[in-house]
Amino acid sequence: MPSTYYSPGVYVEEIPSGSAPIAGVGTSTAGFIGAIANSSETETPVMSVPAGEVILCTNFTEFKKAFGDFSDIPGQNTLAHAVYGFFRNGGTRCYVVWVDGTEETIDSALEQFEAIDEIAIVAAPGVTSKTDLTKIIDHCKDKNLQDRFAILDSPEEVTDLAKLTPGTETMPGNSDYAAFYYPWIKVFDPASKGEKYVPPSGHIAGIYARVDAQRGVFKAPANEVILGAVGLKYEVSKAKQAGLNPQGINCIRNMNGNIRVWGARTLGGDANGEFKYISIRRLFNFLRESIDEGTQWTVFEPNAPDLWAKIRRNITAFLTTVWRSGALFGDTPEQAFYVKCDEETNPPDVRDSGQVITEIGVAVVKPAEFVVFRLSQWTGAGK
Repeated sequence: MPSTYYSPGVYVEEIPSGSAPIAGVGTSTAGFIGAIANSSETETPVMSVPAGEVILCTNFTEFKKAFGDFSDIPGQNTLAHAVYGFFRNGGTRCYVVWVDGTEETIDSALEQFEAIDEIAIVAAPGVTSKTDLTKIIDHCKDKNLQDRFAILDSPEEVTDLAKLTPGTETMPGNSDYAAFYYPWIKVFDPASKGEKYVPPSGHIAGIYARVDAQRGVFKAPANEVILGAVGLKYEVSKAKQAGLNPQGINCIRNMNGNIRVWGARTLGGDANGEFKYISIRRLFNFLRESIDEGTQWTVFEPNAPDLWAKIRRNITAFLTTVWRSGALFGDTPEQAFYVKCDEETNPPDVRDSGQVITEIGVAVVKPAEFVVFRLSQWTGAGK
């Protein structure tokens, strides 16, 4: 209905646009599961929250209030080191839950995580059984989620590198929704006042968060120093890594005195094809979730060219921002992506079924994993 005006003049009114800009979702909130064997009643006071209760922590002090400080309880100490390493390496938000490692499996914790949309990274520090790791992977790639990524730890003791092969009796199979890290790292342990080896997943999750904040989710979380790490359980040479990297076993190496993440592949590596790199899978998770949450306004709108045009404009604007951040390959937006939503993608039979179909293509930037310089002698240009 038109407004009623009585005095001559200019009137400016706000009207709803029927759409809203697509905002990028967060990619660095972690979900940690601690498997703690609570076998003695003297151990229970360390944790003030019962098993299965998820707590949001935005700093290590909040973690200590709920789960206790570093202690001599192996599982609790492992969880404490993981969360501490997460915050020290750049993490800012994580959800933490513990399960009784003597009785429960991680299923109850993963079920709790399903309802927390913010979680983008899942890790169970120190959990290395094939069954549990496979459950974490299945959780991340579940068709109802598909917006989170698993960080997996190798066993502390690895006497045969051949056992670090995806799909063997001790290893989960290939998955582009997970990354696997070897070996464990050495840190200072406040509980024992000495050094100990801990699984790297918590520290690695912090590096994911740090790289996301400083560069973007499209940057591979590799060639990064692990803050707090002073050594490694096993030294990995270039030759040893050559046998592990193609399978997606990401090595942590001592590079000139710095403990660095020296791998950027999803579990399975070359077998995962176009999703063999962590950064590509996580970028697609980011794009999918951002577009999903940013286009909910389209539901039940009239399925007509006006709606298609709005969809194209919104997604194009969002992908242009992503391209400008450096995540997409191309000198122009037209080279970097395309968005198609028209009569061709939405013929009568599609519209009759109540669907709106939009095709999106993106040219992603891949990591420079092998940097090659070709050197030769040159006598110089003589005159």
